[in-house]
Amino acid sequence: MFGISDLPKFFLAFFLVLPVISLLHEAGHVFFAWLMGGKNIKVTVGTGRVLFRVGMLEVRKYYFWYGLCSFDNLKRNQRFAYILIFSGGVLFNAISSVAVMYLVEEEVVEAGILTYQFTYFSMYYIFFALLPMTYPDGNYSDGKVILDLIRDKHQLRDNIYRIAWDEEKEQWQVLDHSKATVDIFSSEEEALGKAHELAQSNRPSRIINTKSGEEVEVQNYPRIPL
Repeated sequence: MFGISDLPKFFLAFFLVLPVISLLHEAGHVFFAWLMGGKNIKVTVGTGRVLFRVGMLEVRKYYFWYGLCSFDNLKRNQRFAYILIFSGGVLFNAISSVAVMYLVEEEVVEAGILTYQFTYFSMYYIFFALLPMTYPDGNYSDGKVILDLIRDKHQLRDNIYRIAWDEEKEQWQVLDHSKATVDIFSSEEEALGKAHELAQSNRPSRIINTKSGEEVEVQNYPRIPL
């Protein structure tokens, strides 16, 4: 039975152990994103206003809740690469919890509340990450993304945004995936800026420059792992 004396243990788990587990989870996504050639990798731990940034790590006010990893431009832009990236979080959680259990069994580390909470909440994290579901904010769990990737669902295919020079009107056009005009600009830089804005907010997506009749990929934005 949960009693008053257990409250300190609860707060220890919530404010110390869970953030560590979350960071390990995101490290798994980062590792495979890096392995697959991802660029501009960023890890966010927590939610709310930003407290500080160190390199790729961003820590927010409520550091004990939520986390995500973002990256651009995968060199290996295939389904298998995405499956590895979205599996990376639970793989790191599983490996770290098994490592802790092994160290306890070998009496290298003394069993205690921290080791118990670490393994317990690691399994909790793994379960809910793999549960194929859609979160209230519209994001998918890692498990749902992996399942949809295996099934090759249409909604996981890249949205394509193009910028193209219209010689007749002498202006730059930003086109959506159906090649309908979204906006027009007088400069290529402004058109690229708009394309980046659209692509970032509609992941997974790619930006194509169709200047001179040739299609050249400018950047891709994979779906963000949680």
